[in-house]
Amino acid sequence: MVKSEMLMPNDTNMFNNLMGGKLMYWMDIAAGIAAQKHSGELAVTAAVDNISFNQPIELSSVVTLKAQVTRAFKTSMEVYIEVTAEDIPKKTKFVSNSAFFTFVAVDKSGRPLPVPQAIPETDREKELYDGALRRRQLRLIFGGRLKPNDAIELKSIFDQKI
Repeated sequence: MVKSEMLMPNDTNMFNNLMGGKLMYWMDIAAGIAAQKHSGELAVTAAVDNISFNQPIELSSVVTLKAQVTRAFKTSMEVYIEVTAEDIPKKTKFVSNSAFFTFVAVDKSGRPLPVPQAIPETDREKELYDGALRRRQLRLIFGGRLKPNDAIELKSIFDQKI
């Protein structure tokens, strides 16, 4: 899923850069669309990993968000989003942000629904797919829903003596 926006004055802060909240809003929408397309169902945001604002995006830049489901579990999907900013007249383009979102497919009553598996094809998709279980287990540990000793993919990290 690819979505582009032209950065307009009402989307900027006092420095004429994109407001962080607006970017998070756009990222959530892009990730939600990717999750719904993958699952064929309504999908709601369950978690957002760290979003770092690495470089400001200036007024009149074109902001492009690329969102893809990296892996699907029983009812949840991990969605990776990469944000690029482009100043067309200056012919400059850079990756501004990236993040992982977790979405859950739900019915109209809000009950979770099963989702189809994601099948990675490219080397990059395979890399993201392979790391998704570790990232999921970290999210569950940080959310208090999994004990570190039960995180099979992370066991080697937690078993090390410091």
